[in-house]
Amino acid sequence: MTQAKEPKQKNEFMSWLVAILFGIVISFICREFLFSPLVVKGASMMPTYENQDVIIVSKISEINRFDQIVFEAPDEDEYYIKRVIGLPGDKVEMKDDILIVNNKEYEESYVKRDNNNPLQNRVTENFTLKGITGYDAVPEGYLFVLGDNRLRSSDSRHFGLIPIDSVLGESKIRIYPFSHIKLFTTSDE
Repeated sequence: MTQAKEPKQKNEFMSWLVAILFGIVISFICREFLFSPLVVKGASMMPTYENQDVIIVSKISEINRFDQIVFEAPDEDEYYIKRVIGLPGDKVEMKDDILIVNNKEYEESYVKRDNNNPLQNRVTENFTLKGITGYDAVPEGYLFVLGDNRLRSSDSRHFGLIPIDSVLGESKIRIYPFSHIKLFTTSDE
């Protein structure tokens, strides 16, 4: 009877081993090609994201204006999260704290403003894309990005355009803290 038990235990061990290995392979494929968790560092995207928020980044999403994307920082060995303001071909400017893309004005409800501070007349300085980057319009293969907390964000105003191929993906879901779980869509602008 002990001999019959050994092959059964060996078969059960092998089936568990195969299931675990299969799970590891599937997890690796999903993380590498579909989505990845990431911890937000800093205050540049407040109030949309707080420091230490945990998000899920979709690596297969199409990038649109006002999406929040994660990309390789051009000035350090980190990932940044910022909001896409200018897509290839877009003309971007800021005038009197009003965003203008392709001659259309946009209200930026996501931008952190301190309405209780009378000294804070505006949160974003006036600029044109040409003045910052030397280009009239965002060139093919690049994006113009800004942080939501404009007074505390290092973004395209400082380091210029970012290559599209440096984009890891789009932030889709905040999963932590649990009290602030949120699904993000482009209409959340």
